[in-house]
Amino acid sequence: MNGSAATPMARLVHRRWREREAPDGDFLVFADGSLRVMDLLRTRPPDRPGDPRAETWHWAQILRATEWSTDDWVEVDSALATHVHGTSRAWAGESAQHGSIGWVALTRDDEDSTLEWLAVSGWSNPFHAVTLDDTAVTAVSTAGRIWTFPRDAPQNVKITADPAHPGARR
Repeated sequence: MNGSAATPMARLVHRRWREREAPDGDFLVFADGSLRVMDLLRTRPPDRPGDPRAETWHWAQILRATEWSTDDWVEVDSALATHVHGTSRAWAGESAQHGSIGWVALTRDDEDSTLEWLAVSGWSNPFHAVTLDDTAVTAVSTAGRIWTFPRDAPQNVKITADPAHPGARR
């Protein structure tokens, strides 16, 4: 993605990734420079309004863009976990300077850690564990939420409670 065919937006995304920065907010940023604005939604059944065990979490796409701008960037240099599988590497961490924002990235496992995509969630706790296989990047937040990102369609993430925590939903 450093060739002359790369769009200005793609070059910006890769430059910011090399500087370990990402747009501030709830976003998925792709290597081609496109961006998807996401919204982290928490729901509970009406018959269990005070029961956190009944919560479900969804990260819903609200906007797609190929050209965009942002005034604020957050640092994503606090990698708390990384995992290599084949020629890819998954990263997970936090942006501590900006209120413990959680982030997850998929890169090539090359000298430049060439970015495939980066997910930043201002509403998620930091991510302290990450695994990678042929189909998904799975990250665990410090709050015990498991986020499973399909490698080729991270916007279709599934968020579940950690079954290791008592009272967690499966």
